Amino acid sequence: MKAVVVGRYGPPEVAVVKEHPEPSIKPNEVLVRVEAVAVTAGDARIRGASFPRGFAVPARLAFGLRGPRRPILGSAFSGVIEQVGSAVAMFSPGDEIAGMNGARMGAHAQYAAIRATSIAAKPPAVSHIDAAGALFGGSTAMHFLRGRVSAGSKVLVNGASGAVGTSAVQLAVLAGAEVTAVTSEPNMALAARLGAAKTLDYRVQRLDLLSQDFDLVFDAVGNIDRALGLRLAKPDGFVVLAAANLWGTMRAVGRVVASPAQELASDFVHLLGLLENGTLKPVTNSLGGLKAIVDAYRLVDSGRKVGNVVVRPWE
Repeated sequence: MKAVVVGRYGPPEVAVVKEHPEPSIKPNEVLVRVEAVAVTAGDARIRGASFPRGFAVPARLAFGLRGPRRPILGSAFSGVIEQVGSAVAMFSPGDEIAGMNGARMGAHAQYAAIRATSIAAKPPAVSHIDAAGALFGGSTAMHFLRGRVSAGSKVLVNGASGAVGTSAVQLAVLAGAEVTAVTSEPNMALAARLGAAKTLDYRVQRLDLLSQDFDLVFDAVGNIDRALGLRLAKPDGFVVLAAANLWGTMRAVGRVVASPAQELASDFVHLLGLLENGTLKPVTNSLGGLKAIVDAYRLVDSGRKVGNVVVRPWE
């Protein structure tokens, strides 16, 4: 099979398309023909060893000292089951599914071995591209919004045009919240289309001058710290630091949240259902086949990515 192999940490060009052995599966896994796979900020951080401040040493110990211990990255995907393990009862060959493979990754390839507990059935009306694009940002937003947003909540989403931000805006609106979206001027119209009641250009509006008016402050990009978040939130409001550095994570207690996002198959089912009925609008850019991986990483690294970036291994 063809796969994108990252043999060492470095710029986008270290991601090389190569022939690689097809993975074998364990009893609790399925072999998936990957039809579409996202190229996320998480993939880019690992590829470039560009971990949030303070996480460099623990991340290298976890992922590899000089290069990724698992050289095929890619977690959020959609595809078709080719083979099921002996302990898998809920899925069969030919099923269209989507899911995430966590730190095991391996989905930047034509085939991937995936735990059956990490996938959900993909509705026929949802494209593989949209399914792969929605899960990373959508599941992250769901993790942080759960139990913290309800009808009438006032929510600030900082970084409203990225994978997590576009999902956070929409999911908060679906929960009945009034959303203020912070993004760049070219993406303000997108945020409004996704349901934001107010849009702010971060290059014009200083966040520290906003009033203490939000039930939830959701930072998807990493430039709101604990102090600023609490200054923007109501006295009983929450602050979500979805891209916090080590110090911010260590100080995330009480009303400030900065934990790793869970990947739950039940969330995948919910997100795919929202895509199917049209209440979650996909914001996805498909760049082509695996050979587009360098361009995809360059776009992610630029910080100007809008929504989700997807490649198609069989194109």
